[in-house]
Amino acid sequence: MAKNPSVVRRLGALQSKVAAWRATGERIALVPTMGALHEGHLALVQLATRRAARTLVSIFVNPTQFAPNEDYARYPRDQRGDLAKLAPLGVDLVFVPSAALMYPEGFATSVHVAGPAEAGLEDKYRPHFLGGVATVVCKLLTQCRPDIAVFGEKDYQQLLVVRRMARDLDLGVQIVGAKTVREADGLALSSRNAYLDAGERAIAPGLNAALRDAARRIAAGGDVESIMAAARAGLTRMGFRVDYVEARNAETLAPISEPRREPIRLLAAAWLGRTRLIDNIPVGTKS
Repeated sequence: MAKNPSVVRRLGALQSKVAAWRATGERIALVPTMGALHEGHLALVQLATRRAARTLVSIFVNPTQFAPNEDYARYPRDQRGDLAKLAPLGVDLVFVPSAALMYPEGFATSVHVAGPAEAGLEDKYRPHFLGGVATVVCKLLTQCRPDIAVFGEKDYQQLLVVRRMARDLDLGVQIVGAKTVREADGLALSSRNAYLDAGERAIAPGLNAALRDAARRIAAGGDVESIMAAARAGLTRMGFRVDYVEARNAETLAPISEPRREPIRLLAAAWLGRTRLIDNIPVGTKS
């Protein structure tokens, strides 16, 4: 039976371990998570272990990326189960900081993000979210000092924001994106999928199906605006409450102006009952 990886909860213990690895020239990968690990997270860890000699996973449910009316209190937490899932993957260290460590009394600094963070997508519907993510990720990158950090493409706007932040602030880390892991019916894996009841779970794959249909039609030369409007209408008929379904430049998240020349990403967020689902796919390539 695989042995659970070592767990550290204090900054000094973390930095001592990282310093020892750096002293011997070992390449370090970080996979930041909020726990409640599923196969999508584990795929990120497996990618990290292939890219580096040492793999570090953080587990921290970050309060600053949740609005007061969101699900911070009920967000799934299962540290014992998470460690058991990580045990066979060759993870060297798991960092499990407390909120008090990450945001001590008097904490007064945050990261302001623009560029892809001002695309009118997640930032429109969750205006607190990307700043909270950027702040905690910046702290984790400076605390853990990895050579690479691995993030999933499912949170595509988040990935671009983190990549831009790391470059703009000269953090000295390569941000690696990993493809979205899906159920057999196309539903993107997410810890929040546990909130879906049986009826909602049967409808949920329709989000990815709508994006795939729209991507095929755009790749075939159809009008982008009318195709996306049809996708939104179709999801509403299925029972989704749509926040956004948009076609954007895959590199900047700006609206599409030249669909025959730009790389295009389709991005969506929609509710089923109390569960908010997000997804995205590229146009013209497999995802």
